[in-house]
Amino acid sequence: MKPVSADNFDIAAHVRAGDRVIFGQASAEPLTLTRALVERRAEIGPFSVFLGACYSDCFAPENTDGISVSAYGAVGVAGKLAKADRLDVLPLHYSALNRAYAEGALKADVVLLQLSVDPKTGRYGLGFSNDYAVLAARHARTVIAEMNPAAPWTHDAELPSDIVPNLLVEASYPPQDIPQPPIDETSMAIARHVVEMIPDGATLQFGVGSLPEAVMAALSGHRDLGIHSGSMGDRLVDLVECGAVTNARKSLDAGRSVAGVLLGTKRLRDFVHGNKDFSLRPAAHTHGHKVLARQRGFIAVNSAIEVDLTGQVNAEMANGRYVGAVGGQVDFVRGANAAEGGRAIIALPATAKGGTLSRIVASVSSVTTPRSDVDAIVTEYGLAGLRGCTLAERAKRLIAIAAPHFREALSRALYEQNRGAHG
Repeated sequence: MKPVSADNFDIAAHVRAGDRVIFGQASAEPLTLTRALVERRAEIGPFSVFLGACYSDCFAPENTDGISVSAYGAVGVAGKLAKADRLDVLPLHYSALNRAYAEGALKADVVLLQLSVDPKTGRYGLGFSNDYAVLAARHARTVIAEMNPAAPWTHDAELPSDIVPNLLVEASYPPQDIPQPPIDETSMAIARHVVEMIPDGATLQFGVGSLPEAVMAALSGHRDLGIHSGSMGDRLVDLVECGAVTNARKSLDAGRSVAGVLLGTKRLRDFVHGNKDFSLRPAAHTHGHKVLARQRGFIAVNSAIEVDLTGQVNAEMANGRYVGAVGGQVDFVRGANAAEGGRAIIALPATAKGGTLSRIVASVSSVTTPRSDVDAIVTEYGLAGLRGCTLAERAKRLIAIAAPHFREALSRALYEQNRGAHG
């Protein structure tokens, strides 16, 4: 099938009023198609979209009149939509979300993909993201693919042969760049505690944001690290080039970095293009419990909004508003806990709002990761290992890593909770 030019493409001929539309996330967003969709929204009539980690401005609040927006979290532009009360959140673990689309329990009428082309064979590839969008394509009425010459050819991410796009469209825009987030001094202080828990030869997973980026930046002195992560950005290139990441000791996918979604810039695109030492795998592999449990020395590094004195983790809500996501945190925490020599690390600053609000709290407003799964909590004030600890021991350890000026108040809150419990 020969691609049509963007000038000759009419998205209103393919999307109907009432349709549910899904498209690739992060750098896999097919900007030629999503921009056309937004520009023609009034002509199409009311429809809905499902967002992943979306970093373009296509679905900014001012562009979504007539569009109902849902997402698996308030990531990227979805955070702005949540703040504007324009977002409905689907709170599923990332593994379950992908499984639901694979099985057809969740469906889309129209799927918009961005594809790359293997320069040697001409085969189509998924480029930046091997995720729920391609799984949804199997059950969709219409599949439209943007052919982007700047998208990388990534190994293990060929477009499945049973998915045949109804239409191919030439790209008018380069892929969405997602620069590395800035790293502040507090994040680096936290990272120094985290890297002490990471031995040479460990296989690592990183969440998204400044804290995981800071941990990666602090790992340059390590050796023979492996990568098995849901997402990965430009920092991967740094770790490979400095010799920290070789993937040599991985018990699965030895010699290869593995991720499911790419969130980076041209530097990352160039690095993964045709690189046999990088594998773009679906969530059944990146987040699959049996896979993670078999990865010896698997260490998951994720962040949180707040943690309570029993160890419960909130990575979703702040001040009654959705600001995060369930995402893959629980998938990776449970996988790391099941792996031989694994560790599940939750890292967060001890305070928010310029030090006026403690993020170690008496009770969380929402539970993302339950206390029974939590292994280790890290702030700039140290590490609280919670495995095998009673509730009283957990509270003591967590108060010790809270900001000093909040420790007395937390101790009083704990006393009041215990007094109330014993009535």
